[in-house]
Amino acid sequence: MIAGNGRFPLLALETARREGHEVVVVAIENEATPDLVQFASSAVHWINIGQLGKLIEIFKREGVTQVMMTGQVKHVSIFSGIKPDWRLVKLLTSLKHKNTAALIGGVQRVMEEEGIQLVDSTVLLKPLLAPEGVLTRRKPSKEEESDIKYGRRLASALATADIGQSVAISERACVAAEAMEGTDAMLRRAAALTAGRPLRLVKASRGRAHLLFDVPVAGLTTIETMIETNTTAFALDSGRTLLLDKDEMLKRANEANLTIVAYPPLEATAHE
Repeated sequence: MIAGNGRFPLLALETARREGHEVVVVAIENEATPDLVQFASSAVHWINIGQLGKLIEIFKREGVTQVMMTGQVKHVSIFSGIKPDWRLVKLLTSLKHKNTAALIGGVQRVMEEEGIQLVDSTVLLKPLLAPEGVLTRRKPSKEEESDIKYGRRLASALATADIGQSVAISERACVAAEAMEGTDAMLRRAAALTAGRPLRLVKASRGRAHLLFDVPVAGLTTIETMIETNTTAFALDSGRTLLLDKDEMLKRANEANLTIVAYPPLEATAHE
Protein backbone atom coordinates (compact mmCIF):
# COMPACT_ATOMS: atom_id res chain seq x y z
CA MET A 1 0.00 0.00 0.00
CA ILE A 2 1.13 3.52 -0.84
CA ALA A 3 -0.32 5.77 1.87
CA GLY A 4 -1.05 9.47 1.52
CA ASN A 5 -3.00 11.73 3.87
CA GLY A 6 -6.44 11.39 5.43
CA ARG A 7 -8.33 8.47 6.96
CA PHE A 8 -8.49 6.43 3.75
CA PRO A 9 -5.23 4.49 4.49
CA LEU A 10 -6.22 3.84 8.12
CA LEU A 11 -9.63 2.47 7.18
CA ALA A 12 -8.08 0.26 4.49
CA LEU A 13 -5.57 -1.12 7.00
CA GLU A 14 -8.33 -1.76 9.56
CA THR A 15 -10.22 -3.80 6.97
CA ALA A 16 -7.06 -5.66 5.92
CA ARG A 17 -6.39 -6.65 9.52
CA ARG A 18 -9.95 -7.90 10.03
CA GLU A 19 -9.74 -9.97 6.85
CA GLY A 20 -6.31 -11.36 7.69
CA HIS A 21 -4.33 -9.63 4.94
CA GLU A 22 -0.70 -8.71 5.57
CA VAL A 23 -0.01 -5.32 4.03
CA VAL A 24 3.35 -3.72 3.36
CA VAL A 25 2.93 0.05 3.81
CA VAL A 26 5.00 2.71 2.09
CA ALA A 27 4.00 6.06 3.60
CA ILE A 28 4.61 9.46 1.99
CA GLU A 29 6.51 11.82 4.29
CA ASN A 30 4.64 15.01 5.31
CA GLU A 31 1.40 13.46 4.02
CA ALA A 32 0.64 10.17 5.78
CA THR A 33 -0.17 10.13 9.49
CA PRO A 34 2.22 8.47 11.99
CA ASP A 35 -0.86 6.57 13.28
CA LEU A 36 -0.31 4.15 10.40
CA VAL A 37 2.22 2.32 12.58
CA GLN A 38 -0.57 1.30 14.97
CA PHE A 39 -2.67 -0.25 12.20
CA ALA A 40 -0.02 -1.84 9.98
CA SER A 41 0.60 -5.60 10.19
CA SER A 42 4.28 -5.11 9.33
CA ALA A 43 6.85 -2.31 9.28
CA VAL A 44 5.92 1.04 7.74
CA HIS A 45 8.46 2.37 5.25
CA TRP A 46 8.67 6.17 4.91
CA ILE A 47 9.78 7.81 1.67
CA ASN A 48 9.92 11.27 0.14
CA ILE A 49 7.37 11.87 -2.61
CA GLY A 50 10.15 11.98 -5.21
CA GLN A 51 11.80 8.65 -4.34
CA LEU A 52 10.42 6.42 -7.07
CA GLY A 53 13.52 4.23 -7.09
CA LYS A 54 13.31 3.62 -3.34
CA LEU A 55 9.59 2.83 -3.66
CA ILE A 56 10.27 0.10 -6.21
CA GLU A 57 13.25 -1.18 -4.22
CA ILE A 58 11.09 -1.61 -1.10
CA PHE A 59 8.34 -3.46 -2.93
CA LYS A 60 10.78 -5.80 -4.67
CA ARG A 61 12.61 -6.51 -1.39
CA GLU A 62 9.30 -7.28 0.33
CA GLY A 63 8.10 -9.49 -2.54
CA VAL A 64 5.15 -7.21 -3.33
CA THR A 65 3.46 -7.77 -6.70
CA GLN A 66 0.21 -5.82 -6.15
CA VAL A 67 -0.08 -2.25 -4.88
CA MET A 68 -3.05 -0.07 -3.96
CA MET A 69 -2.84 3.72 -3.66
CA THR A 70 -4.70 5.10 -0.63
CA GLY A 71 -5.18 8.62 0.65
CA GLN A 72 -4.37 11.83 -1.08
CA VAL A 73 -1.17 13.69 -1.80
CA LYS A 74 -1.71 17.43 -1.96
CA HIS A 75 -1.29 18.55 -5.57
CA VAL A 76 0.75 21.52 -4.40
CA SER A 77 3.22 19.09 -2.79
CA ILE A 78 3.59 17.18 -6.04
CA PHE A 79 4.57 20.27 -7.99
CA SER A 80 6.37 22.43 -5.43
CA GLY A 81 7.76 20.04 -2.83
CA ILE A 82 8.97 17.18 -5.01
CA LYS A 83 12.69 16.29 -5.03
CA PRO A 84 12.94 13.64 -7.73
CA ASP A 85 15.52 10.87 -7.71
CA TRP A 86 17.11 9.73 -10.99
CA ARG A 87 14.30 7.21 -11.61
CA LEU A 88 11.63 9.88 -11.33
CA VAL A 89 13.67 12.41 -13.33
CA LYS A 90 13.84 9.88 -16.17
CA LEU A 91 10.08 9.40 -15.98
CA LEU A 92 9.32 13.13 -15.87
CA THR A 93 11.39 13.84 -18.98
CA SER A 94 9.38 11.21 -20.88
CA LEU A 95 5.96 12.71 -20.08
CA LYS A 96 4.16 14.85 -22.64
CA HIS A 97 2.07 16.45 -19.88
CA LYS A 98 2.96 17.14 -16.25
CA ASN A 99 -0.53 16.85 -14.73
CA THR A 100 -1.35 14.46 -11.89
CA ALA A 101 -2.96 11.77 -14.06
CA ALA A 102 0.04 11.70 -16.43
CA LEU A 103 2.50 11.49 -13.52
CA ILE A 104 0.70 8.69 -11.69
CA GLY A 105 0.05 6.89 -14.96
CA GLY A 106 3.79 7.06 -15.63
CA VAL A 107 4.57 5.64 -12.19
CA GLN A 108 2.08 2.86 -12.89
CA ARG A 109 3.90 1.94 -16.13
CA VAL A 110 7.31 1.93 -14.42
CA MET A 111 6.02 -0.37 -11.67
CA GLU A 112 4.42 -2.72 -14.20
CA GLU A 113 7.79 -3.01 -15.96
CA GLU A 114 9.14 -4.23 -12.62
CA GLY A 115 6.35 -6.80 -12.21
CA ILE A 116 4.32 -4.68 -9.77
CA GLN A 117 0.64 -4.22 -10.60
CA LEU A 118 -1.46 -1.27 -9.47
CA VAL A 119 -4.88 -2.50 -8.26
CA ASP A 120 -8.23 -0.89 -7.46
CA SER A 121 -7.58 1.50 -4.57
CA THR A 122 -11.04 0.85 -3.11
CA VAL A 123 -10.69 -2.95 -3.08
CA LEU A 124 -10.81 -3.07 0.75
CA LEU A 125 -13.47 -0.38 1.14
CA LYS A 126 -16.25 -1.24 -1.31
CA PRO A 127 -19.00 -0.76 1.36
CA LEU A 128 -17.91 2.87 1.70
CA LEU A 129 -18.53 3.70 -1.97
CA ALA A 130 -21.60 5.93 -2.23
CA PRO A 131 -24.75 4.12 -3.41
CA GLU A 132 -27.03 5.83 -5.90
CA GLY A 133 -29.82 8.04 -4.56
CA VAL A 134 -30.54 10.50 -1.76
CA LEU A 135 -28.32 9.54 1.19
CA THR A 136 -29.73 11.96 3.77
CA ARG A 137 -33.21 12.45 5.22
CA ARG A 138 -33.76 15.65 3.28
CA LYS A 139 -34.13 15.61 -0.49
CA PRO A 140 -32.81 18.49 -2.61
CA SER A 141 -35.16 21.43 -3.18
CA LYS A 142 -35.99 22.53 -6.73
CA GLU A 143 -33.42 25.32 -6.46
CA GLU A 144 -30.76 22.88 -5.25
CA GLU A 145 -31.62 20.40 -8.00
CA SER A 146 -31.26 23.13 -10.61
CA ASP A 147 -27.83 24.13 -9.26
CA ILE A 148 -26.74 20.49 -9.06
CA LYS A 149 -27.79 19.74 -12.63
CA TYR A 150 -25.76 22.70 -13.87
CA GLY A 151 -22.80 21.89 -11.63
CA ARG A 152 -22.56 18.23 -12.64
CA ARG A 153 -21.73 19.11 -16.24
CA LEU A 154 -19.04 21.54 -15.11
CA ALA A 155 -17.54 19.21 -12.48
CA SER A 156 -17.41 16.33 -14.96
CA ALA A 157 -15.58 18.47 -17.52
CA LEU A 158 -13.20 19.76 -14.83
CA ALA A 159 -12.40 16.27 -13.56
CA THR A 160 -11.95 14.81 -17.02
CA ALA A 161 -9.51 17.61 -17.85
CA ASP A 162 -7.53 16.66 -14.69
CA ILE A 163 -7.87 20.14 -13.19
CA GLY A 164 -9.92 19.35 -10.08
CA GLN A 165 -12.96 17.38 -8.98
CA SER A 166 -15.35 19.91 -7.48
CA VAL A 167 -17.26 23.11 -8.19
CA ALA A 168 -19.25 25.46 -5.96
CA ILE A 169 -22.54 26.61 -7.47
CA SER A 170 -24.97 29.32 -6.39
CA GLU A 171 -28.09 30.40 -8.29
CA ARG A 172 -26.98 28.45 -11.41
CA ALA A 173 -23.63 30.21 -11.54
CA CYS A 174 -20.22 28.64 -10.95
CA VAL A 175 -18.74 30.62 -8.07
CA ALA A 176 -15.52 28.62 -7.79
CA ALA A 177 -13.81 25.63 -9.38
CA GLU A 178 -11.34 23.41 -7.54
CA ALA A 179 -7.74 23.35 -8.66
CA MET A 180 -4.72 22.45 -6.51
CA GLU A 181 -6.06 23.90 -3.25
CA GLY A 182 -8.58 21.12 -2.52
CA THR A 183 -12.33 21.03 -1.94
CA ASP A 184 -12.46 22.65 1.50
CA ALA A 185 -10.32 25.63 0.46
CA MET A 186 -12.40 25.99 -2.70
CA LEU A 187 -15.63 26.16 -0.67
CA ARG A 188 -14.18 28.80 1.64
CA ARG A 189 -13.07 30.84 -1.37
CA ALA A 190 -16.57 30.56 -2.82
CA ALA A 191 -18.19 31.60 0.46
CA ALA A 192 -16.06 34.74 0.55
CA LEU A 193 -17.46 35.68 -2.85
CA THR A 194 -21.18 35.09 -2.25
CA ALA A 195 -21.96 37.26 0.79
CA GLY A 196 -23.77 34.49 2.64
CA ARG A 197 -25.84 33.13 -0.25
CA PRO A 198 -26.22 29.33 -0.12
CA LEU A 199 -23.77 27.21 -2.08
CA ARG A 200 -24.06 23.72 -3.59
CA LEU A 201 -21.01 21.44 -3.75
CA VAL A 202 -20.73 19.17 -6.78
CA LYS A 203 -17.93 16.59 -6.94
CA ALA A 204 -17.20 14.37 -9.96
CA SER A 205 -14.97 11.39 -10.64
CA ARG A 206 -12.47 11.31 -13.48
CA GLY A 207 -13.70 10.24 -16.92
CA ARG A 208 -12.23 6.77 -16.59
CA ALA A 209 -13.59 3.28 -15.89
CA HIS A 210 -11.00 2.28 -13.26
CA LEU A 211 -10.48 3.26 -9.62
CA LEU A 212 -6.72 2.82 -9.47
CA PHE A 213 -5.94 6.31 -8.16
CA ASP A 214 -7.33 9.78 -7.40
CA VAL A 215 -10.70 8.42 -6.22
CA PRO A 216 -12.98 11.21 -4.93
CA VAL A 217 -13.26 11.16 -1.14
CA ALA A 218 -15.59 12.91 1.31
CA GLY A 219 -15.94 12.65 5.06
CA LEU A 220 -16.77 14.46 8.29
CA THR A 221 -14.43 17.32 7.40
CA THR A 222 -16.41 17.87 4.20
CA ILE A 223 -19.63 18.20 6.18
CA GLU A 224 -18.11 20.62 8.70
CA THR A 225 -16.80 22.79 5.87
CA MET A 226 -20.23 22.76 4.23
CA ILE A 227 -21.80 23.99 7.47
CA GLU A 228 -19.13 26.68 7.83
CA THR A 229 -19.64 27.97 4.27
CA ASN A 230 -23.48 27.70 4.08
CA THR A 231 -23.26 24.90 1.52
CA THR A 232 -26.66 23.22 1.71
CA ALA A 233 -26.35 20.42 -0.86
CA PHE A 234 -23.66 17.98 -1.93
CA ALA A 235 -23.86 15.99 -5.18
CA LEU A 236 -21.37 13.24 -6.01
CA ASP A 237 -20.86 10.22 -8.27
CA SER A 238 -22.31 6.94 -7.05
CA GLY A 239 -20.08 3.87 -7.00
CA ARG A 240 -16.98 6.03 -7.47
CA THR A 241 -16.82 8.27 -4.36
CA LEU A 242 -15.59 7.03 -0.98
CA LEU A 243 -17.53 8.25 2.06
CA LEU A 244 -15.10 7.90 4.96
CA ASP A 245 -16.68 7.39 8.38
CA LYS A 246 -19.88 7.11 6.37
CA ASP A 247 -22.39 6.66 9.21
CA GLU A 248 -21.02 9.57 11.24
CA MET A 249 -20.80 11.72 8.15
CA LEU A 250 -24.45 11.18 7.21
CA LYS A 251 -25.58 11.62 10.83
CA ARG A 252 -23.87 15.00 11.00
CA ALA A 253 -25.34 16.00 7.64
CA ASN A 254 -28.84 15.13 8.87
CA GLU A 255 -28.31 17.11 12.08
CA ALA A 256 -27.38 20.14 9.97
CA ASN A 257 -30.33 19.58 7.58
CA LEU A 258 -28.01 19.16 4.60
CA THR A 259 -28.81 17.03 1.58
CA ILE A 260 -26.40 14.58 -0.07
CA VAL A 261 -27.25 12.91 -3.36
CA ALA A 262 -25.29 10.37 -5.42
CA TYR A 263 -25.87 10.20 -9.17
CA PRO A 264 -24.52 7.81 -11.81
CA PRO A 265 -21.34 9.31 -13.32
CA LEU A 266 -21.95 11.37 -16.44
CA GLU A 267 -18.87 9.85 -18.08
CA ALA A 268 -16.90 6.66 -17.53
CA THR A 269 -14.58 5.49 -20.28
CA ALA A 270 -12.11 2.65 -20.41
CA HIS A 271 -9.15 4.91 -21.16
CA GLU A 272 -7.64 8.10 -19.76
